[in-house]
Amino acid sequence: MTASELNFLVVEDDDFQRRMVVSMLRSLGATEVQEAGNGRQALEMLHAGHARPVDIVLCDMDMPEMDGMEFLRHLGQENNAAAVIILSMLERVLLVSVEKMSEAYGVKLLGSVEKPLTLAQLEGLILRYKRGSSRARQLSDAVQVFTLEEIRQGMKAGQFEPYFQPKTDMKTGRLMGAEALARWVHPEYGVIAPYAFIPLLERAKEMDELTFMMLEKSVVACRTLQDRGHSLVISVNLSLTSLTDITLADRVTQLVLDAGVDPHSIVLEVTESAAMTDVAHALENLARLRMHGFGLSIDDFGTGYASMQQLMRIAFSELKIDQSFVKDIAHNEALRIVVESSISLARKLRVKSVAEGVETRQDWDTLKSLDCDIAQGYFIAKPMTLDAFLAFAESGAKEL
Repeated sequence: MTASELNFLVVEDDDFQRRMVVSMLRSLGATEVQEAGNGRQALEMLHAGHARPVDIVLCDMDMPEMDGMEFLRHLGQENNAAAVIILSMLERVLLVSVEKMSEAYGVKLLGSVEKPLTLAQLEGLILRYKRGSSRARQLSDAVQVFTLEEIRQGMKAGQFEPYFQPKTDMKTGRLMGAEALARWVHPEYGVIAPYAFIPLLERAKEMDELTFMMLEKSVVACRTLQDRGHSLVISVNLSLTSLTDITLADRVTQLVLDAGVDPHSIVLEVTESAAMTDVAHALENLARLRMHGFGLSIDDFGTGYASMQQLMRIAFSELKIDQSFVKDIAHNEALRIVVESSISLARKLRVKSVAEGVETRQDWDTLKSLDCDIAQGYFIAKPMTLDAFLAFAESGAKEL
């Protein structure tokens, strides 16, 4: 998908700046570009019911009649599918607040740019739309298709497999492991992302079966990698419901030892909310797993309400910085400060810092300058089958 295939709407009250943005879009190949002088005009154009809906809105904040914030509120409340690029001269800290507001309203936000906009920035943001829209379509299709009973049948048929996303040491650029991510290899619909089945399983309190299925297959994969000469660490997600079972730690340990794998080669990733559920049982399980040699990672760090409390309660070996903080870190000072503080905290606690969602060279370079230990994300590689991951490891992975 190129800019020539997209329909743009530029919402800007300053005639000169609006013409400049339109000119940039034309230079990138855009042929469908509409213009509005404020939010009210833009809404009227969106409501006009053109045969071809708007794909991307570029919107100023400070405008007469209806400013950008009110316009974005209407856009979100109407569930308009258009993606948004915010253009503004607001202070960066205020712009970050507007971004969060937009996302809270359900706006599909590609990013925000402090004026003046450059051609390179515009091109990069449009590229985000192309990547995101294809993923969103796949997700939307998948979520609508499946029932809980179909998911159960898929598990019974052994159709769920771990896909491995490489994790790289940022200091050396070397492959050091992978996170095992559940995928449904559907005989008719192909590879289905977890958003299509995990929420249903969690609501039905049936995650335990999938958790152990992924753990068992991931441990076998770890053994296969070691037999091929690759001493890599595999990370596996623990479900919230599994932590409430007091026998969890012993079952996990036995499964790993039976496969001939040292627990030190396995990291178990736990979300903040999971660690808060049924606290006594969760703490006992996690302490016992750590005692047996497993690594423990606090996943999605910073997105929950009890991050600091969790770090004091549980002997984590790894602090995983959520991708929402990593995305756009090279251009967002507030995000950079948050991530830098998290990395510093990890270092002082003598645990590894891991950044997920690293998608660009700029993300990588910024995180490396902040002394982050480990990175994973599309910049390094997408999640892949075990055979593909073996080939990735044996090819020397990716030079970074």
